[in-house]
Amino acid sequence: MAAAPPPTLYRQLLGAAFERLPPSVQRLHARDGQWRYHGKVEVERGTGLLARLCAWATRLPRAGRGPIKVEIAADRGRERWARVFAGRAMRSRLWGREGLLCERLGPVLFGFHLDVETRPGEGHAVVWRLAQVRVLGVPLPAAWFEQVQAHEYARDHRYRFDVTAALPWVGLLVHYRGWLDVD
Repeated sequence: MAAAPPPTLYRQLLGAAFERLPPSVQRLHARDGQWRYHGKVEVERGTGLLARLCAWATRLPRAGRGPIKVEIAADRGRERWARVFAGRAMRSRLWGREGLLCERLGPVLFGFHLDVETRPGEGHAVVWRLAQVRVLGVPLPAAWFEQVQAHEYARDHRYRFDVTAALPWVGLLVHYRGWLDVD
């Protein structure tokens, strides 16, 4: 008898709480292999010099509204994401370590705690809470990044996301939110 495949990254990190997620959120995070999703997104960007520099270094999307394409390659608990906004890709790699979802975005390595919470108007949602940050390998105080937040949920049977990144002394870097068709 063949061994069962290892659980996907989000199943590993969320454990039994994964089963409480809406079907569209589960489908997006329950697949190994290569997948492509399409949807719509609205992006706000900070306009200050430091905000623009941080956004450039991590290839954050430009302000605007329009289509989004998300390409995910998942294998053995590791994922590569390409979020394509208006033809420009924001690429990251994700994996689990010591109970955290680690995401490398350019020179920045983030470590997030993932939880499933019930949120008004959203039902059960995956909530990302920042636990640690390293830039070029140098640890930075997590308190600087308290305004980096993300959550994933479903509304009208559609996968939805809402991501905000802001820093003290810098202000808003980016806020993007939208939906994907996840069949």
